[in-house]
Amino acid sequence: MSPFDEHDRTYQRMADAIRYLLQHAADQPRLADVAAAVHLSEYHLQRLFTRWTGVSPKRFLQQLTVEAAKSALGSEQALQTLSYELGLSGSSRLHDLFVTLEAMTPGEYRQGGAGLVIHWSWGPSRFGPLLAATTPRGVCALQFVPDAASALAWLHTRWPQARLHAAGDGHQALRRQLFEPLSPAQPLSLHLQGSNFQIQVWRALLSLPYGSLASYGQLATRLGKPGAARAVGNAVGANPVAWLIPCHRVIRAGGACGGYRWGETRKLALLGWEAARSVAQTADDPA
Repeated sequence: MSPFDEHDRTYQRMADAIRYLLQHAADQPRLADVAAAVHLSEYHLQRLFTRWTGVSPKRFLQQLTVEAAKSALGSEQALQTLSYELGLSGSSRLHDLFVTLEAMTPGEYRQGGAGLVIHWSWGPSRFGPLLAATTPRGVCALQFVPDAASALAWLHTRWPQARLHAAGDGHQALRRQLFEPLSPAQPLSLHLQGSNFQIQVWRALLSLPYGSLASYGQLATRLGKPGAARAVGNAVGANPVAWLIPCHRVIRAGGACGGYRWGETRKLALLGWEAARSVAQTADDPA
């Protein structure tokens, strides 16, 4: 089995386990039940799940309950650092990347990327197959897509006039950095195509601390547009850069997960994985 197949198989098994845990949360499923549902032994599931998330399946489920989400939404402390001028994706050592965002010029936007050179790659990630695309000025796309053909088709639709070049091994460092939050922090630049309002919302998302949550209404209020939750939601949904611009941290005011352009199970996997690391970080910090 190739490393890609192994990555993808692991994510699919974890996604199946998370889906089962959520569907049967009211019944407090036993490890044996989850293991049977994903066709693994209890030992293998516990070992694989804990290695992937950092916590047991039971503890992971606790992090994904509506009650836990409501508690996080109600914590002003979790949101007090939300200042979209910062462009800082959290102060935690867990995810201390300094991310700057540059909007494409109006000419690049209108002309479909004419004169723009985009290097792209498609390959495995912790959360499924991932398209990565960069311009000389930064990352322009991170998209979870099922295959290379879909990745290339999306790029052609987004930038029909740009010159697209396969990156080969050129994105290896970027891919390692994305989901290795304990690695040394490295600055990352984003070079994005979007309306002025979308760019404003994406800047705000960059300031949501690692492991925190915000509702669409809270995000709109912080942007000084308290009546624009729906418009903010549309801009959140149009985010072209998964994970680095953490649109997965925005949920409904009642604590429900809400939609996600790359699938609700993947959103829950991202949130649970972050929550697990936040819990581990808290436990490791000296009193």
